[in-house]
This record gives sequence, C-alpha cells and structure tokens, in this order.
Amino acid sequence: MQIKKQDKKQGLIEVIPESLDDLWHLSHIIQPGDYITTLTTRRIQDNNSGKTRSDRGVKKTFYLSIRVEKISFHKYTGMLRLTGIIESGPEDLIPLGSYHTINVQINHPIQIRKTWNKWALDRLNEAIEASKRAPEIIVAIEDNITELGIIKQYGIDYIGPIIGDISGKRNIQKNRKEKIDEYYQQITDTILKHNNLNKLIIIGPGFTKNGYYEYLTDHYPEIAKKSILESTGAGGHAGIQEVLKNGLIESLSKDAKIAKETTQVNKLLEEIGKSSQQVTYATKNTQNAANMGAIEQLLVVDNMVRNPEIQQIMNTTENMGGHVMIISSEHDAGKQLEALGSIAAFLRYPI
Repeated sequence: MQIKKQDKKQGLIEVIPESLDDLWHLSHIIQPGDYITTLTTRRIQDNNSGKTRSDRGVKKTFYLSIRVEKISFHKYTGMLRLTGIIESGPEDLIPLGSYHTINVQINHPIQIRKTWNKWALDRLNEAIEASKRAPEIIVAIEDNITELGIIKQYGIDYIGPIIGDISGKRNIQKNRKEKIDEYYQQITDTILKHNNLNKLIIIGPGFTKNGYYEYLTDHYPEIAKKSILESTGAGGHAGIQEVLKNGLIESLSKDAKIAKETTQVNKLLEEIGKSSQQVTYATKNTQNAANMGAIEQLLVVDNMVRNPEIQQIMNTTENMGGHVMIISSEHDAGKQLEALGSIAAFLRYPI
C-alpha cells in the first residue's frame, strides 16, 4: 500500500493498493458514510446512437465520488466492492443521487475522505509497512503429501496438497530417489512462484522435512539459507496451526500480523482459563471496562468494526489511552475470539 496524497484538514488520504492484503485492509478501514473518489467505468445510455445495440449503452471512464453504504470483500476473487450513492461526477453522464458500485482494483488510486480514528490510521500504516516485507511460507511436509501455508495479513493462504508419487517399498522401486527429487522439485516450484521470500519454515512429524532441507541445500542454497526446521505432531493444516500457536512465527518475524494476533488470543484464553480478573470479554463487560478507563488492550474481530456499539467501545478505549488490536476472522484465533462474543480486553486493573 502506498499513500499518494494526504490532506489532514479535509480528512482525505489517497492510497494505491498493491496486493490482495491491501484490499483486505481497505475493506475494514472504509466504513459506511465515508466519501470515496476514484476513476471508474460505467455503461452510459447513448440516446443519439442509431445502432441496434444502443439500448445497452456505451462504456465511459471518468472520476466519480460516492457516499459508501455497503462494503464487500471477496478473498477468492480478489475483489473489493464499494456501493453507495453518487455525490459528485460529470452530471451529463450520471444522475447524482443514483447508486453505483466501485470495484477497487490493485494498482489503481482511490481517495478516502472520512473521520480518521486512531485505529484506522494504525491499520493503514500497518498495511504500508507490511507491503515492504517479503512473505513467510510454511511447508508442512510428509512422506508423499505436502501443504503450503502462505502467511498473509488476513491469515493463511493454503496451497496444496502436493502429492508425491513415491512407493514405500524401497527395494522394489529402484527409481525411488528420482521420484523423491521430483516430489521435492514440485514443492520448490510452488515456492518459487512467490518472490523475495523472507523465511521458509519446514515442518512435519517425521524425517521427510530433513530430506527436503538437504535437497534445498544441494540445489537451492539461497532458499536453504532462509529455511528453518521445526518438528510438529501433525502435518497439513493441523501442523501449520501448531506452529502458529507455539510462538515460532512471531519469534521469527515480529511483524507477522497473524502471529501477533494468535499470540494475544492465546494469552487471553490462558487468562480466562485461570479465571483471571485481568481480562474481560463480550460486549457488555467490555463496554463497562472501557467506560471506566480500565482497558489496556482491546481485541476486536474485524467483521465487527462496523458495528456502532463496537465502534464506540473502540473509540472510548483509544480516548482513554488504550490500544486496539483488530483480529482477522479468517484464521483460528479470530474464530476463537468470535466464540467469546467477538470482543475482549486485557485490563489495567481488576474490575
């Protein structure tokens, strides 16, 4: 994410989203009532055309501004759609007051005019910093099946399974090593699709991870230098979740959003398990704590930030000097927080 223009007096920031992560961040930064301006395309009725297809109109591109009413982000299609009432634009082309949907696109500027709360500015800065970092990839490898977990801002993108055509009967299959190398190369080819790798975390319950690391050392030494090995009790999704929960990712990359979120939710669950008076959860309890100025850190699931009651708690917390952490609903820690009412807090003192 890049900031192209900023006018603090008008509450205007123009940004350029550069990735799917950036679109996801914008889907939570932009709120109903915000004023959005961007270059858009709309089919305009051409009443002067004599063509038989004139009833379909002509596509024209122009700048247009809407007052947002609905925000929808679709991770699998990579689309962020903003729907609202048109408030400004070329009046000869579009009727003001009608509805329009803007498809926010990667590498296309968008202007956001709004009241910028601290948590929204923090999230924007977080997206900008994250865009400068290379990704971490988890390789959950077993004898003949591997899954990759690409660590994104919103959670884990799972890739796989990658299946190896390897027989377990070493003496019968003479070309076993060749098949193993083909399997390892399949995995590596998938990894190489992601440029500027930061860390490769190779995990699994057996010794296959060691064999794969040796393969990287022989054939891809630059990747091997960025790799670490970690034993887990399971492979696949379960193994990936295991390393997220054990703090390994956070120790390797202090900026990995999912690792920080998972760590905080785990701490919360531990405190709840001890019947600690230093935490609280659910809307009513958290609201009381916020009003008393007792919240040190507030945890909120991202799909609740548009709720007016939750927004009030967030604003009160920040006004009282507390910190707000938005937790993605796309990973396990977010789902655990949802089960507690989607909001919780670490307290400065028991209440």
